[in-house]
Amino acid sequence: MSALTIGTIYRYSSSNPVDIPSIDGLPNLLFHTNTPGENKALLEAGINAIRAVKTADGPRTPAILISSSTHKQGSKETPWQDEFDVDNGYIKYFGDNKSISDPSKAPGNAYILEQFVLHRSNDYQSRLKAVPFIFFKSIKVGERVKGNRVFQGIGLLNSAELVTQYQKDIGYFTNYVFEFDVLDMRKDFEIFSWDWVSARRNPKLTNLETLKLAPKSWQVWVAEGEISRDKLKRRVHKITAVGKQDQLPTPGSREDKCLGEIYKFYDGRKHHFELLSSKVVANIIRQSGSGYKEGWITQGSGDGGIDFVGRIDLGTGFSKVEVVVLGQAKCEAYSKPTNGVDLARTVARLKRGWIGAYVTTSYFSEKSQQEISEDSYPLITVNGLELAKEVLKLVELTGSSSVLNFLEDLDKKYSEFIEKKKPEDVLDR
Repeated sequence: MSALTIGTIYRYSSSNPVDIPSIDGLPNLLFHTNTPGENKALLEAGINAIRAVKTADGPRTPAILISSSTHKQGSKETPWQDEFDVDNGYIKYFGDNKSISDPSKAPGNAYILEQFVLHRSNDYQSRLKAVPFIFFKSIKVGERVKGNRVFQGIGLLNSAELVTQYQKDIGYFTNYVFEFDVLDMRKDFEIFSWDWVSARRNPKLTNLETLKLAPKSWQVWVAEGEISRDKLKRRVHKITAVGKQDQLPTPGSREDKCLGEIYKFYDGRKHHFELLSSKVVANIIRQSGSGYKEGWITQGSGDGGIDFVGRIDLGTGFSKVEVVVLGQAKCEAYSKPTNGVDLARTVARLKRGWIGAYVTTSYFSEKSQQEISEDSYPLITVNGLELAKEVLKLVELTGSSSVLNFLEDLDKKYSEFIEKKKPEDVLDR
């Protein structure tokens, strides 16, 4: 049986043979995705549709393989950042339009958009025709940057939205950003059988016949439809704290350079870091689909452990709920974890129903993480790595030429955001 295991690193090159199990000490991806008598399942582009076959049910695309080349993010080839949070069942992936043209005509985008109606359908026969998305992400192994792919699972298309992006040599252009739900594979023991894809490549088999080889969660979705989508999403229960190395950027990476620029920029005027933190928290909350209203920055002294105030809006009209957000911003050295006392001060200011946000250029100690988890503190925590990632997104969204340019433009507005009010006043804005 050809199969892939979630989280496993595979060696990949289009020139690799399909009959050798491992190459360079890693399992050979083409061996594990081989369908005898058929062409190789290649990952030469970001969006790779396996050639369609003619069946009694009509044309069938066996699968669409999605590959994110993280080492290219921010480059000319890939001037955006995909998000892979597969342990929480979520992937955000930018399409393949890279020019001033109709983004729906880009080959990869077109393949994905064709699936939107099928993946969000309440009709059983439509879901039976849906094409599975199979996800991979590039990773560095030792000094080798290219040719290493981590299998991330399979999923369903959730949404497709037009976004405006910016690239120096192109200017502003339009692209699609796709959001996927990654499916739970527990009942398949985290193993994806490639036999299903091979069956879908067989023109003699009907869609219903191939469905018998699909992952259990895919079969449930086809049978039950949208009502089952949320319960089928992959969720990994983690009991260990996140280590320092996973909260700070990899030395020499784009995020490392970005975090260094942030720390240097605010050195000597760390109160100004509060506005950047407010913008970062606003962006994080909005990406989750919630409405967010930015409030103000508190005065430099006598803030009582609160640096910025905002508001989350849930629902609309009569059903609308407004939640106060109190934020703390700490521009501090990465050599030691953020102070647990400052965390406690932030939590202590929260009233019932309020939410806290804590942004640091450093990281959170294991003890602090355990306290936040065990006491169920309603606290959004942003470490140095997440801060850098969000700032890079903001640089792209604003069309700034660099991180420094973005910080300078933002800092010019700092005084406009300072107000002296009670946190609950944000509910009246």
